[in-house]
Amino acid sequence: MSDEHYLELCDNLVHFENASSVNNVFFDEANKQVFAVRSGGATGVVVKGPDDKSSVAFRMEDKGEVKCIKFSIGNKILAVQRTSKSVDFINFIPDYPHTEFTHECKMKNANLLGFCWTNWNEIVFVSDQGIEFYQVFPDKRTVKLLKSHSLNVNWYQYCPDTAVMLLSTTVQANVLQPFAFRSGSVSKMSKFEIELPVVPKPAKLSLSERDVSMATIYGQLYVMYLKHHSRSANSPSAEVVLYHLPREGVCKKTHVLKLNTTGKFALNIVDNLVVVHHQSTQTSLMFDIKLKESDGAVSAHHPVLPARSIQPCCIPLTGPAVVPSQLPVPCQLYSSSWSVFQPDIIISASEGYLWYLRVKLSPTVHMLQDKSKLMDFLLRRNDCKMVILSVCSQLVEGEQRGSLPVVANVFDKLNQVYKDFLEAEQSYSAAVEAGPTRGGVVHKRPIRSQAVIDQSDMYTHVLSAFTERKGASHKLTIAVLMEYIRSLNHFQIGVQHYLYELVIKTLVQHNLFYMLHQFLQYHVLTDSKPLACLLLSLESTYPPAHQLSLDMLKRLSTANDEIVEVLLSKQQVLGALRFIRSVGAHDNMSARKFLDAARQTGDDMLFFTVFRSFQQRNQRLRGNPAYNPGEHCEEHVLHFTRVFGEQALMKAATA
Repeated sequence: MSDEHYLELCDNLVHFENASSVNNVFFDEANKQVFAVRSGGATGVVVKGPDDKSSVAFRMEDKGEVKCIKFSIGNKILAVQRTSKSVDFINFIPDYPHTEFTHECKMKNANLLGFCWTNWNEIVFVSDQGIEFYQVFPDKRTVKLLKSHSLNVNWYQYCPDTAVMLLSTTVQANVLQPFAFRSGSVSKMSKFEIELPVVPKPAKLSLSERDVSMATIYGQLYVMYLKHHSRSANSPSAEVVLYHLPREGVCKKTHVLKLNTTGKFALNIVDNLVVVHHQSTQTSLMFDIKLKESDGAVSAHHPVLPARSIQPCCIPLTGPAVVPSQLPVPCQLYSSSWSVFQPDIIISASEGYLWYLRVKLSPTVHMLQDKSKLMDFLLRRNDCKMVILSVCSQLVEGEQRGSLPVVANVFDKLNQVYKDFLEAEQSYSAAVEAGPTRGGVVHKRPIRSQAVIDQSDMYTHVLSAFTERKGASHKLTIAVLMEYIRSLNHFQIGVQHYLYELVIKTLVQHNLFYMLHQFLQYHVLTDSKPLACLLLSLESTYPPAHQLSLDMLKRLSTANDEIVEVLLSKQQVLGALRFIRSVGAHDNMSARKFLDAARQTGDDMLFFTVFRSFQQRNQRLRGNPAYNPGEHCEEHVLHFTRVFGEQALMKAATA
């Protein structure tokens, strides 16, 4: 399995046919757009994004080298930085003039480091003296200062997903000041310090911008610091230190990812996994910070899987000189020309390609031997359902079969997620039924993730196929089925009748009637009408099943009609009559149904008894033994008269 790759590059979103003519390539993380600028924009700017709507091409006047270029959200306003003092704006809103207008930093002698759009018309200028937060008015071709903060800045980072900006301050650059942006407002968050590696005196380290990035992992914002230890340190291997950055409260160091090697690294976040690329070995490591629950202290993590390279891929040749028979050329993986952006983007400017990094789950199944840990890992991934079901199939049969305790543990993990979803659905339904709240809170229906494996999934993809395979141990088959039912009961999830049917059919198939009898007697199998009907169908194979079915229907107390039908179908007419009397249903029961069944037996005295019983009922209820026309018993009255005479019929009336 050493040649299996669990990472791949997919979706070649951006390609420039003549990459060599591109003077500058920029990436906008907020809009996921690549800008290819030729000759300062005079010979063209090509913008490509995740879809055609975000792709655009235009020209602009060459006013010098472009240092930074970004569209506001929705491609409404273009901002271009060409100097260390100002930013130029160009309207792209329909019916607005496309002429440029410029705005300079307000802070005197400030050196503009860059800018970030936080909304379609709100922008932050970042200089070495602080930040300036502006609102842009494209119709008036002006900007308005909303807020400014003065502080010495070395470099900055911006996370568009959370609208949080990180400013590096102090001489060693390791004191970070975060700011959070919302529509028209900016708030100063608690500053924090990054712990730098200890180095021999008098040497001093400073925090490099390329060793810091921000990303959202499991819904929480983290600052990721790639920490390189000196060779003289006790543990010279590099590590990634994660600092949890909450909106409110203090930023704390929470996780340390052990890389066990040194060199050049780059980080991506894919499906809530931290992927660390190592250039010299051309491999990647994968970490899952949820596999080790935090106990309040800093959690140390090792790679989930052994280091592997990204799956090799090829780049199709394009351009007028390309011959159709020419084969695609291999992509140079882990190239020095690669630029890595959060969360999952890799760009090769020299080849003119942008890729999304993706996790392939199938290879991980064979690489992670601990099945409990494997299930924890898979349950947190996006496209996990079919892989999880495949693992379950392997656990109950085949070479990868696990022990019963392992199978039970996996079932419990699956049903915990299943139960959580059912409870969330129940809470949502109750909230909707209760109506609008005073605060006007809108209730969101819980999203069913692929990690929710319900009973239908298990039945269809795992258990039914498992019970049908040839040469299987019936003891193991029953044990696995009962283990899954035990797990459902443990989480108080109602067991679907088709699972019980699977158990019963398996028991009958192997003539394990004594076990079936015990399961029913001790209520291991929960009573239900479908189950009772299945037992009835087994009467020819196992005669006691008839009585077991009746007992089950009686216990249900809502199955009186079904019990009557069962008894009448077995020509146990008097038994059915006694039953409806015992449950007080005699007064409302259809007389015709019983008279039909009595005549079908061919027993005249039985018919006489039933006929008289309903006459007596009619007398008690209506003061007259005659059958009402609505009961449609005319043919039975004629039959009674024919067999027993008119006098017998009249005798009931005078009785």
